[in-house]
Amino acid sequence: MRALAPATLLTVAALATASFAQAPPAPSALPELPGPASSAPPAPPPTVLLPQASSSEAASDTAPAKPVAPPKRPRRTAAIIQALDKTTAETMRFEAPVGQAIRYKDLVFVVHACEDSAPELGQRGAAAHLEIQSSPRPIPGRVTPPTRQLFRGWMFAASPGLHPLEHPVYDAWLLGCRGTAAPAPEEARPATPPLAAPPKVPAPPPAAPPAPTTSPLPPPR
Repeated sequence: MRALAPATLLTVAALATASFAQAPPAPSALPELPGPASSAPPAPPPTVLLPQASSSEAASDTAPAKPVAPPKRPRRTAAIIQALDKTTAETMRFEAPVGQAIRYKDLVFVVHACEDSAPELGQRGAAAHLEIQSSPRPIPGRVTPPTRQLFRGWMFAASPGLHPLEHPVYDAWLLGCRGTAAPAPEEARPATPPLAAPPKVPAPPPAAPPAPTTSPLPPPR
């Protein structure tokens, strides 16, 4: 075999070196790492279907129940009152009609309402709402004191000491009610508006008086 020249050997070595420098290194096979486990979204809860309420049940649930009016005590037309004069120890029992002023010496009683007892309601004894005024009668030669109110409120026949009359001379308390049941007050009704008056027609202007008619005078002769 023919030996190569030294120059040829240098050229071959340079080409081999260049080929090794240009060739990229072979990628090394690395083991793949396991990725994070994919988190799946939680399953929604199952839908529960409720039975639909009927129209009557819905109406009963939405419509409020009407309150029942409590029973009332019967009202009478007069109150029975007993009065006492402490200076003379004189007592008098009298009947005071509702809305009417009754005088006993220097006291004037006005009963506004008298309710009778109602055992079915658990209420025993009558109750009256009244007003008591001190109105002395005029005495000749003396100055009459002014009228003043002594008591206004409810008196109870079963408990006379609950709301007593406080006066140095007189004492009074309720004994009961008498008379037929008073009619319930009528509800206020709207007043009927008055009828509108018909419009006034203007009177026609007065007619002008007719002009006097004069006949021409005959010419003088």
